[in-house]
Amino acid sequence: MGYTGGGGGGGGGGGQGKPEYEALVGRQEAEIRMLEVMRRCVTSKLKCDREYAASLSAVCAQGLKCDPTTGSLVAGAWKRLLDELDAASRAIRGVCDRIEKNTLDRIANICAEKRKAKKAYQDEYNRISLQYNNLIDELARKRADYTKHLEIYRSMRSRFEEHYIKSGRGGRKLDDVREKYQRACRRLHLVHNEYVLLIAEAQESEKDFQTVMMPAFMQHHRQELENIVADWKNALSELAAQWNPASEEFVQIGVRMESCTDIVQPCEEYNDYTRKTDRGDVEITFDDALVQDDTSGHLQANQLAVDNLTMDWVRNKMTELETRLKECQEAMETSLLDNSSDNNSDLPLIELRSEEHRLQKQVEVIKKALFEIGCEELPSGCDLPSLDINDLDIIVEGSLKRPSLGNVSQASSMMTIATTLATSSLVDILRKPFRRKSVPNSGNGGNPSADNNNSTMQTAAVTTTTASSGIGSSTKSLIEEEWFHGVLPREEVVRLLTKEGDFLVRETTRNDENQTVLSVCWGGHKHFIVQTTSDGEFRFEGPSFPTIQELITYQYQSALPVTSRSGAILRQPIPRERWELNNDDVMLLEKIGRGNFGDVYKARLRSTSKEVAVKTCRVTVPDEHKKKFLQEGRILKQYDHPNVVKLIGICVQKQPIMIVMELVAGGSLLTYLRNNSKTLTVLQLVSMCRDAAAGMMYLESKNCIHRDLAARNCLVGDSNIVKISDFGMSREEEEYIVSDGMKQIPIKWTAPEALNFGKYTTLCDVWSYGVLCWEIFARGGTPYSGLSNSKAREKIDTGYRMPAPEGTPEEVYRLMLQCWQYQPENRPHFDRIHASMESLVKSLSPVPPKMRIVDGAKSNDISNVALFMLRI
Repeated sequence: MGYTGGGGGGGGGGGQGKPEYEALVGRQEAEIRMLEVMRRCVTSKLKCDREYAASLSAVCAQGLKCDPTTGSLVAGAWKRLLDELDAASRAIRGVCDRIEKNTLDRIANICAEKRKAKKAYQDEYNRISLQYNNLIDELARKRADYTKHLEIYRSMRSRFEEHYIKSGRGGRKLDDVREKYQRACRRLHLVHNEYVLLIAEAQESEKDFQTVMMPAFMQHHRQELENIVADWKNALSELAAQWNPASEEFVQIGVRMESCTDIVQPCEEYNDYTRKTDRGDVEITFDDALVQDDTSGHLQANQLAVDNLTMDWVRNKMTELETRLKECQEAMETSLLDNSSDNNSDLPLIELRSEEHRLQKQVEVIKKALFEIGCEELPSGCDLPSLDINDLDIIVEGSLKRPSLGNVSQASSMMTIATTLATSSLVDILRKPFRRKSVPNSGNGGNPSADNNNSTMQTAAVTTTTASSGIGSSTKSLIEEEWFHGVLPREEVVRLLTKEGDFLVRETTRNDENQTVLSVCWGGHKHFIVQTTSDGEFRFEGPSFPTIQELITYQYQSALPVTSRSGAILRQPIPRERWELNNDDVMLLEKIGRGNFGDVYKARLRSTSKEVAVKTCRVTVPDEHKKKFLQEGRILKQYDHPNVVKLIGICVQKQPIMIVMELVAGGSLLTYLRNNSKTLTVLQLVSMCRDAAAGMMYLESKNCIHRDLAARNCLVGDSNIVKISDFGMSREEEEYIVSDGMKQIPIKWTAPEALNFGKYTTLCDVWSYGVLCWEIFARGGTPYSGLSNSKAREKIDTGYRMPAPEGTPEEVYRLMLQCWQYQPENRPHFDRIHASMESLVKSLSPVPPKMRIVDGAKSNDISNVALFMLRI
C-alpha cells in the first residue's frame, strides 16, 4: 500500500499545509478506486470459479457415461477419481458462496466507510481552515479600512489646519471643519483599536492552528483511517484463506498469499502526511507604516489607544470579551464532563481551548492598556494645530476638604453657546476614579515655606484690590457667585467655556470626597483642583488665601498662570446661565412620583411662590446616569410649545441635582385615562391624540427624536390638554444609532427597525404615536396584553397588528395602521398626522372650534371627514 512514516498514535508535531492536505485527499481517492477495483476483481473471480466448478461437474457427468468393465479395477479407480473431482467442484462452489456472502460485502462496506471518512476529512479541514482564513481576510480588510480612515483623517486635518490659519480661532465654518476633523480622528482611533485586537487574535489563532487545532484534527482523522485499514487487512486475510487450494502446490501459493499482508502496519500508515513540513508560514505583525507620520504619537503599534475618544468602546469591548471568555470556559467544563463519560473525540474541547486563548490574549491587551492609565483626566485623542489639548493640569497635592464659601461680584454677561475644541462627545469618558500622579509645585521652586512667607503680603494686596477687581469681594458665600456653577457636569462646562481665558468654578466628587475645581479654556479645557494647605487655606502653585474667592480674585487680577506648566490665564469669568437655579430657591412640598434616577416632587419657587414639578437625581447615582438625567434638561430648555412640558430651570449648585418643570395639574396621561375611563368622550380622546401630534410635530421640526413616546410619558393639563414629557431617552439628531444594547428600551412601543438594527428616526416616534393612540382609545389599556415582549416582537415581525379598541373611530384606527407600517418610509410624518387629527376634531365638534394656534401658524379650516380620509 505504500504507507510509511514514523511515530505511532501520538498527537504529533505541527500543522498540515495545503500540499499535504491535497496529497492526503488524493491518497484517499486512490484507495477508494483501489477498493472498487478489488470488488470488481473478486466478483470476476467468483464468476470464474463458479464456471470452473460447473465445468468440473460437467466433466464428471461425462466420465460416468462410459460402460465400465465389470470387475475392472481401472473402472473403479476412474469412478473414485470422478467422485473426488465432483467433490472438488462442490468445495469450490462453497468457497464462492462464503466469499460472496461475507468478504465481498465487507469490501463494499470498507469502500463506503472510506468515502465517508474522506468527506468528513475534507469538511472538517475546510471548516477549520475557513475560520483561520476568514480571520486573515478580516485582518486584510481591517488594514484596508485603517488605511482609508487614515487618509480621511489626514484630509480632515489638512482642511482644519487650512481653515484654522485663514480664520484664526473662531467662526462657524471653522467649527464645522473642526467637528468633521474630530469625527475622523475618533473613527481612526476606533479602527486602530479594532486592528490591534484583531492582530492579537490572529497571532493567537495562527499559533493554535499550527500547534493545536490541525495536529488534533489529524490525530482524530488518522485514527479513523487506521481502523479502516485494519478492517481492510482482515478482508484480505479472508480472501487469502478462502482461495488457498488443498494441493501441495497451492499450499505454497496460499502461504505466500497469507504472508503478503504481513507488511501492512496500520499504526504507521499515514506518518508521511502528518509530519511537519516547511509551509512558509505568514508572520502576523502590526504594519508600523500606518502610525509613523500621522498622529503626533497618539497611536502606537500593537498598543490600544485609550483616550477620551475610545474609553467607552474599550470598556464595552472589555465587558464583551469577559462575557465571551466566561461562556467559553463554561462550555469547556461541560465538554470535559461529556468526554469523561463518553469515548468521544476531544476535538471540540481543543477548539474551545483555542478560543479561550484568543479571548484571554485580547483581554490582556486591554488590561495592560488600562493599567497604564493612572489619572482622572483621560488623554485627549484628537490633536489640534498649535493647541495642546493633552496639557491637563490636575493638582491633587495636600488633603482636600470642602472649602469655606466666599464671594466675588458680578461677572460678565451670558456667552453664546458654541461647539468648541473639545465637544461633549470628546469628554464622554469612563466614569471611574482614575488618578493622575501629583504635580509638583512650581511656584518658588516648589518650596512651601517660601509660599507661606509671601502669602500674608499677597493676601493683603488681594484684599485691598478686591473691591475694584470687577469679580467680587469676600462678603458673600461662594455659592452666591455668578461664576460658581455648583456640581455642573464637565460636559456642560466644556460647552460653556468657548474662548481662551474663559473660566468658572465648580464642585466635583472624587473618591467620595468633595473637591472644588477651577475649569479654564486654554489650549483646550483644563481643570485645576483647588488644594487645601495644612492651615486650611486654598492655593494652586502660588500663595494661599483664606477663601476660594480671594484665590480666584488673585489669579484673575494678577494675570499669572494658574500653573507654570499649563500657562492658563484667567481672562473672562463665565456666569451661570438663566436656567441655572439655586437649590435653595426651590422648596420641596410633597412627593408625587418616582423616576428612573430619583423621586419627583411638587415644589414651590421661593422667589415667585409658583408651584412647580421637580425631578431629583439621587446623590448615589453614577456620574454617567447623572449625565443622562441632565440630558432631559438640556433638551427641554430650548423648547417652547403648548403641547410640550416647559422647563423652568436646573439646580446644580449642590446635591441633589434637580430639574424644575412646570407643574401639570392632571398628572400622567396613563393614570388620567384609567381614572376617567367611563366619562371620557370620543371627541376628548381624539383631542388628546391631536394635542400629542401637535407636540410631536413641533419636536420633529427641531430634529428631536423622543424614543420613549407613550401614555406614561405624557401629562394632562387644564382642559385635558396633553403635553409631551420625559425626554430622558431623547436625541437631537435626524438619525440616531443606539449602541448600548436593548437596556431599558420599551419593546412594545418601539418600531421594528429600532429593535432589529438600533436605528432611530422621527418615523420611529410615529410608530410609538400609533401605540399611544391605541392606549388613549383603550383608556389606559396595556398594548399587546397577554404577550411577553419577545412574543409581541415576534408577532409584529410576522405582520400582526393590534385590533382597534372598542369605540375607536374607523379613521383613527386607519391612521394607527398607517403608523404601524413595517417599512418606515411608508409611515406618515407628524404634520400629516396632526392635520388629519385636527380635521377629525372639527368634524366631531358640535360647534365649530376657535382657530387654534400651532407653532405660530393658524391651522386650515378643514371640516369634512372626506378630506381627512384623503390625507391618510
